Amino acid sequence: MNSSLDAALRLQNLEVIFSDASGVVHALNDLSFELMPNEFVCLIGPSGSGKSTILRVIAGLVEPTSGKVKFNDHQSHVGLVFQKANLMPWRRVIENVKLPLELEDRPDDIIQTRAQELIDLVGLSGFENAYPHDLSGGMAQRVAIARSLIQDPDLLLLDEPFGSLDALTRERMGDELLHIWQARRKTVLMVTHSISEAIYLSDRVLVLSSRPGQIKQVLNVGLPRPRTPEMRYLPEFSTLAHQLRDCLSEEQICPPKMSSPSDRSSS
Repeated sequence: MNSSLDAALRLQNLEVIFSDASGVVHALNDLSFELMPNEFVCLIGPSGSGKSTILRVIAGLVEPTSGKVKFNDHQSHVGLVFQKANLMPWRRVIENVKLPLELEDRPDDIIQTRAQELIDLVGLSGFENAYPHDLSGGMAQRVAIARSLIQDPDLLLLDEPFGSLDALTRERMGDELLHIWQARRKTVLMVTHSISEAIYLSDRVLVLSSRPGQIKQVLNVGLPRPRTPEMRYLPEFSTLAHQLRDCLSEEQICPPKMSSPSDRSSS
């Protein structure tokens, strides 16, 4: 398979330099990688390594200093979910989910049908008329995911979406996300600080270096799908976790190692 032709997304020699209160920040340097259609990839790395910047460049919110972001010919929509759900507090659940299509002035019946389908998909049937202040953190993130999916994006970007949740809720939300991904089969790029979460969810894990961010390591996960919570206790899972932890450790020197998406184990 020619990955350059088949890739859903290609980042080529991406560099981002910007200024903030502390001066000039070199966020990303000569960063390149590809995502294949329907692939689930996690980005992990030290704080400040440019993980969120990568998502914002892909989403068109940040202009790169140099380099290119290329989508395949069929790619037109990108969905983005932040760590905070950012729901409008005066709008009910279904109204929050509907918002992107309302802004596009779509027909009301289509908006209603698609919103209800997604509310059902994320497991919030019965909460359509609840306000955000009535929801738990996990439920609010489900609404945010449903809202991001209503435009049927080809690529879903997740910026530490479960970072503010407690450990058990976070694990449950990981299972919910895999259920949603299995149902809709989107290409997903997710930022996380959790080694366990990265391994459990993804086909590949991209490890970033300290700033300026570069690809330091690419780990092919290779665990079979569908994933189950019991897999977290497998020796293979532990081995992958040790590899990631060693690569992220300040004491471990981990040379760059690129891997083609076509080389990963089939899921």
